[in-house]
Amino acid sequence: MSEIFPEAATLDPYSQVVANAFDRVGPAVASITGRSSGGATLGHGSGVLYTPDGYLLTNSHVVAGGARFTASLTDGRELAAQLVGDDPETDLAVLRLAASDCGFASFGSSSTLRVGQLVVAIGNPLGYQATVTAGIISALGRSLRARTGRLMESIIQTDAPLNPGNSGGPLVDGFGRVVGINTAMAGGAQGICFAIGIDIAADVAARLMRDGRVRRSRLKLHGQTITLDRRIVRGLERSSSNAIMIAEALSGGPAARAGLEKGDILLDFDNESLSGLDHLHRLLTADRAHRDIPIRVIRRGKLLEKTIRPEAD
Repeated sequence: MSEIFPEAATLDPYSQVVANAFDRVGPAVASITGRSSGGATLGHGSGVLYTPDGYLLTNSHVVAGGARFTASLTDGRELAAQLVGDDPETDLAVLRLAASDCGFASFGSSSTLRVGQLVVAIGNPLGYQATVTAGIISALGRSLRARTGRLMESIIQTDAPLNPGNSGGPLVDGFGRVVGINTAMAGGAQGICFAIGIDIAADVAARLMRDGRVRRSRLKLHGQTITLDRRIVRGLERSSSNAIMIAEALSGGPAARAGLEKGDILLDFDNESLSGLDHLHRLLTADRAHRDIPIRVIRRGKLLEKTIRPEAD
């Protein structure tokens, strides 16, 4: 058969990319089971190991309400897992496994993703361990409501099929790097699935490892990352070609009190050129609460300099 079809022994380029991505990340994917203090099973999900000493990233809703957790690895081991920290507002949580010899995945960057790019989702849908689905990035910069009611920004939309149990598993690019954490499916729809960008996920994971929770300040605004005209970037000598367009300044919040309006373009925060919403979220740390922070804004073609006082989380 191989003499008649010599190419049959090798994979086509698309299949090779998907297979390579799974080979690199699959061993780092775990099936997570949460149980109550009485031992009742509360649910199942997925997670991805990202350090050699057993730290694992998953969704907050996978661990919600759990008192004890176990992680089943692709090599057949079932290990106890301890909750390190949980952040329901970004639907992310960190567990640590009782092992130090785990395979682990490498993080890529969600800021460089492009619509149409191939991605691979790995997880444990409906209890079927180490399942792979593939698709493309359908859209970037989506918003998704967390269980707390907070609007999560910079969400990746993909058509890589997800099912219950995929939550918390990695979204992987063609080079085998984790670029997102799968979090949800659009109810009643096919081919509309969502992942949290790894740039936010990595930042949240680091804070959870350090403090067990994420301490923040807030501006109470909704916005979206936009690309500025090159003439504006050159004229302002900005280090970033992106900024944030304000969609809403919530009544009574810091953004509204600072006079920000729908349509304003937020350029800088605390003397840093903003590269997008992810960047702003990282800057909204607890130590910036109740301080007057300088900002620069473009409103109807005019450059304005203002101050804003973030609220404590």
